[in-house]
Amino acid sequence: MAANDERVVNGTDPIWWRRFFAELLGTFFLVLVSVGPGVVNQRLGAEAVSRTAAVVSPGLMLASIILFMGAVSGAHLNPSVTLAFALRRDFPWRRVPGYLVAQFTGAVSAAALLAGLLGGHGTAGLTVPGPGIGTPLALVWELILTVGLLSTILGTASGAQNVGPLAAVAAGGYLALAGLWASPLTGASMNMARSLGPALVYGQPRGWWAYLLGPLLAVPIAVAIALLLRGPGGGQISRRMAQGRIGP
Repeated sequence: MAANDERVVNGTDPIWWRRFFAELLGTFFLVLVSVGPGVVNQRLGAEAVSRTAAVVSPGLMLASIILFMGAVSGAHLNPSVTLAFALRRDFPWRRVPGYLVAQFTGAVSAAALLAGLLGGHGTAGLTVPGPGIGTPLALVWELILTVGLLSTILGTASGAQNVGPLAAVAAGGYLALAGLWASPLTGASMNMARSLGPALVYGQPRGWWAYLLGPLLAVPIAVAIALLLRGPGGGQISRRMAQGRIGP
């Protein structure tokens, strides 16, 4: 067992603050790029940022963040990802609360920066059910989309199918592709922090529980799928991918 794995087992992690900061910073940039286009369009004009650019940008940002800091924290940037890794025994449960705090702090900070610099009101940049889409249906779509995202992440981080840096392409590509066709339905959030953080800042609660329960319910489903496809988690490669690979 590597020294880093021994420290995880023994409950010590001397660089925990780096991992916390990495999750906060990464989620900050992901939410900034996700919420920003809607706020910019409201400030400058309806087509200042096209819908295609608005939904592809978060995917590119996610891939970039995974590449530049995935080795520090695992680059979860999403509470559902953290919970799925923990449920699959690739991530210690004791570190889950800190990651969730970091992710929501990053999301709120990004939305607060946008509100402070560009203003914004109503639903600009927020994820809300589309026209004719009720909140229960939005929940179902968010659940389905999040299952796909988590399955992609768990699969490319497993010992059986670890693809190294290409995991960033897989996760970022899925986020962009899901957004291209599903964003008119729900905003294609797939991320509790991305939806609820900005909603707290802008005070827009419409349909909020769909963006909490959908991604949350997707966690055990995605973990069950990973179990069926690849067997139990907890392997050395998948642990290092989930927890970060730097440290003593």
